[in-house]
Amino acid sequence: MIRTFYFILLLLCSAHSSFGQTIVKLWPEGVPNQKISDEAEYSENTGILKIFNVQDPTLEVFLPSKTLRIGKAVIICPGGGYRYLSYNFEGTDFAKLLNSKGIAAFVLKYRLPDSKSLITPNIAPLQDAQRAMRYVRSQAETYGISPNQIGIMGFSAGGHLAATLGTHYNDTVYEPTTPMDSLSARPDFLVLAYPVITMKEPYAHKGSRRNLLVQEATSDLIEFYSNELQVDENTPPTFLVHASDDKGVPVMNSILFYEALKQHDVPAEIHIYPKGGHGFGLAIKKGHLSTWTDRLFEWMESLELE
Repeated sequence: MIRTFYFILLLLCSAHSSFGQTIVKLWPEGVPNQKISDEAEYSENTGILKIFNVQDPTLEVFLPSKTLRIGKAVIICPGGGYRYLSYNFEGTDFAKLLNSKGIAAFVLKYRLPDSKSLITPNIAPLQDAQRAMRYVRSQAETYGISPNQIGIMGFSAGGHLAATLGTHYNDTVYEPTTPMDSLSARPDFLVLAYPVITMKEPYAHKGSRRNLLVQEATSDLIEFYSNELQVDENTPPTFLVHASDDKGVPVMNSILFYEALKQHDVPAEIHIYPKGGHGFGLAIKKGHLSTWTDRLFEWMESLELE
């Protein structure tokens, strides 16, 4: 009886219900690259739920009904310039749409590099993204998905994180502590919505670069995180969407990544809309732009994944 009680308590500590179905801690054995500080996570909700100072990274799980499941899954990285997470507008709202198409969704609450809790700030988001991919892959049977049909998508700075995982999935950025850490962190496909891609002038989004690299904007780090320079023939197939009139993150970010993919014969599709600005999310009530998700689902259906 006591043993059963402690088992139930452990489950409650590592996962709890929310407006998704389950929230899973990414690092129940202890968060790497982190020190004790007086920081605490907090949020602001003015229609968009913004989460700041993430201390304990999580995945919020959204599963479609069993009758709808098609075996695909997507990890979602909300944007926010690496300063906060636009958690509902570029996270949970999209997870619900994916579910309606039979696709499992996992919203990643990743650490933000401006936290003084971090030892090496710039690597923390990639650590969380790698662990998230390995966790979802390790639980594929539980969630009713194929371990070879797991993609990652991101919006704005979240798009940068998704592209960073797509180009740095083989990098060792944390010490393995569980059997799941031996699994591949390579996404099977990438979906990048108005993504930050480059850290180089003249197209870098200065806020994302400043927040990610903090005071360490060395030439090596700028090149490491300029994802158009990191593409190779093993980079996952990629879907990109952007607006030409984006004043926050220039459309050349998506174009640079698309050109790099084509140079390495990586399957890629790009949609550039004349209007939409930055941060359009699902683009509800934005006319022609609102059809971008139709193009995405058509592309996902066309993917030939093993």
